[in-house]
Amino acid sequence: MFQIVEKQLMIKFPLMRHLHVLSCQIPNFLGRNDFVYCLAEPEQNWQTIHSIIILVIEGQGNLKKVNFVFFPEAVLPYQRVSEVLNLLDNFRPNTITVLGLGPINLGDYGKLLQQFSTDNQEALDSVVEDLYSGATETLPVNCCMVVVKEDDGNQRVFFEAKSHPFSGEETTDSDHNLYRGKIFPLFRCQPSCYNFMTLLCLDYAYRDIYQSNINIIIEKANQLFFGTRQKLDLLAVIECNPKPEHSAFGDIANGFYGNYLACAPGIDDTVTIFCNSSEETITPDHVPDGSYGYSSVLIHKKHKLKPVQMAEYSIDNFNNRPLGRLRFNKATRLHYYSLPFFHDLDPRTTRTPLKVHGIFCPDQESWTRIKF
Repeated sequence: MFQIVEKQLMIKFPLMRHLHVLSCQIPNFLGRNDFVYCLAEPEQNWQTIHSIIILVIEGQGNLKKVNFVFFPEAVLPYQRVSEVLNLLDNFRPNTITVLGLGPINLGDYGKLLQQFSTDNQEALDSVVEDLYSGATETLPVNCCMVVVKEDDGNQRVFFEAKSHPFSGEETTDSDHNLYRGKIFPLFRCQPSCYNFMTLLCLDYAYRDIYQSNINIIIEKANQLFFGTRQKLDLLAVIECNPKPEHSAFGDIANGFYGNYLACAPGIDDTVTIFCNSSEETITPDHVPDGSYGYSSVLIHKKHKLKPVQMAEYSIDNFNNRPLGRLRFNKATRLHYYSLPFFHDLDPRTTRTPLKVHGIFCPDQESWTRIKF
């Protein structure tokens, strides 16, 4: 069962400044070994991730302002976890990084939770209970890692396992032979009063006969609103998804922002980020006309994003849905943009709630800012 647990973070975002996001739409290369997915090119994945982290550490231009860095689902080799944590410790304070780990097994996942048990006790207890109930350590696990550099420089690490397989995993998972995560953190930043959650791809749309993931998030956000007058500010979804604009995702967004079933003040101002892998992604079920890419940002229609059509991105309403969508193309890119600081538009200003500050394309072993 989907359970949300609150995690308190000591994060102090700069006052009166928009938050800045670097969303990394990079390629992924998956293979299959004995019906289980694995990284086909782990070293290539690592070199790409390493180059992006170095870019953020150097912080040329306004990259020094970055607050969130998102990588796609299932890209980081398990063997590089310690190395990436050492690198991320060089980030500036008040920086949050989300990385999808390449496919691992339940035994390895349990070891990670044990290593960082201080911040992952609920997830660790869930895994221990599942193992005691008969789950095997060889069960495949698809998970992500949230690395937080707090205001005092302390690094904290959180893990979250996917509750639903992606399309390729569904084919080989006819007996539900994939570990299903049950613990999902809600990160509450103090003193900044900023709240966010992360999901892995189909967790955004998953439901069964007992509950709906997205409905539980809405209920939790409403409890937050009525109890503290705070809201869910950001919902980040990392993906390795060949159908990022599937009707199921659009229907969820339609209900989420439309408040059609019930009033949901806790999510009225939520910004939803989808960080997908790029068009160069290759999987065992790869088709030449696959639609990887199209990372996007959704925001409620009251923020009134103006329609835009450019080579690198566009702004629309996602097929007449009650929202504004910033939609990027399919190519390998780093998208650097700001999130709205004020929940409500100030009628005295012409500032746009979402602003693209820069787009980077790969340049040999580094990245170059595109002029647009």
